[in-house]
Amino acid sequence: MSFRFITKSFHAYLVDYPIAFLLIVAPFMLKLGQSGPLAIWLSVIVGVAALLLAAMTDHPTGLVRIIPYWLHLWVDRAVAVVFAIVPFAFKFAQLDAQYYWLLAAAILLTTSVFNAPEEPVATPSRLYGRHGG
Repeated sequence: MSFRFITKSFHAYLVDYPIAFLLIVAPFMLKLGQSGPLAIWLSVIVGVAALLLAAMTDHPTGLVRIIPYWLHLWVDRAVAVVFAIVPFAFKFAQLDAQYYWLLAAAILLTTSVFNAPEEPVATPSRLYGRHGG
C-alpha cells in the first residue's frame, strides 16, 4: 500500500481551502504574537494568498484555473521553506516559532512525501502503440 495518497482532487477539496482558512483563523485562536505582530499577520497574509492560489489553480476547485497544479505545489513548498526560516530570522519564541515549524513540516510532508504523482494524460501514441494507429 502506497503512502502517497494525496491526489490532485484530495489536495483541492481537503487541503487547499481548509488550510487557507486555518492560516487565517489559527493565529487568533492560538493567541500568537508574543514575539511580535508579524507572528500573527504573516499567517493571515499567507492564508489569503493561499485562497487566491487555490482559486487560480488548474484543479477541481479552481475558479480561474490559470496556474498549473505542479506550480501550485512548488509555491506550497516555497511557503514551507519560508515558514521554516521565519522563526529564526525574526526571533520568534515558543508557540510562535512552533506554529510555523509545524506548518512547514506539514506542508512539506503533504506536497512531497504524501503527494501522489499525477496521472499522465493519454496521448494517441500511448493509446495505439508506437505507430499511432
